[in-house]
Amino acid sequence: MTNRILIVEHEAEAGLGLFAGWLAGAGLACEAVRPYLAEEIPSLDAGTGVTGLVVLGGAPSAWDDEGTPWLPATRELIRRAVEASLPTLGICLGAQLMALACGGEVRPGEAGLEVGLGEVSLLPAAAADPLFAGLPLTARAVQYHQDAVTVLPPGAVPLATGAAYPNQAFRLGERAWAVQFHPEASPEIFRSWTGPNLAELAAAGHDAARLCAEVDAAEPELRRTWRPLAEAFAAVARKGREPGDLPGTHVHSR
Repeated sequence: MTNRILIVEHEAEAGLGLFAGWLAGAGLACEAVRPYLAEEIPSLDAGTGVTGLVVLGGAPSAWDDEGTPWLPATRELIRRAVEASLPTLGICLGAQLMALACGGEVRPGEAGLEVGLGEVSLLPAAAADPLFAGLPLTARAVQYHQDAVTVLPPGAVPLATGAAYPNQAFRLGERAWAVQFHPEASPEIFRSWTGPNLAELAAAGHDAARLCAEVDAAEPELRRTWRPLAEAFAAVARKGREPGDLPGTHVHSR
């Protein structure tokens, strides 16, 4: 049976990126839903064959239900996936949505915009984590956010931290992970984010050309660092869902 991963994409410029090839190479079929194009947030019924969920990043704030009307359905999708132990990964906005869906807090970050290459440091619990075990204790990752998870959900296990924003990665239960950074972002994707925001970046004291050059130069390192995380998530997803996961109730976008 094909292992199908549902991908929730919030905008065209924030797709699966490097993860597309890594997950496909690990034997997963990725099926994207694009609610910004009025596509419906689908069910995660056991009969659908979905064995994992990835919720990507995007420009909206995790609480902007009025401007981004599919966010309530996405948070409910994440909440049910976490409760059912469906392998789940939230990236940047996806991580923030997971935090809100499961009882944490997300607020505008007091440290301002975190953008470009940022250093994340693994915490002790990462050593025994299925995704983070074996990763470098300190690694660089692409960042682009100014909202942040300020209070972790109850029961969350912190896995990585950073100087500007401490909640860089956490796990909920045994099979749900959230990362504030962008392990999927290629230099091309990062450049597509900075290009339309040159004035915003300059106002925050950032040189977009320098940031892009640094990410370009780090591409081999980024691939080497984060491919194992993607492949580890694929390995968890290939094991499938737990018996009795997820009743037949459908979740729809508004």
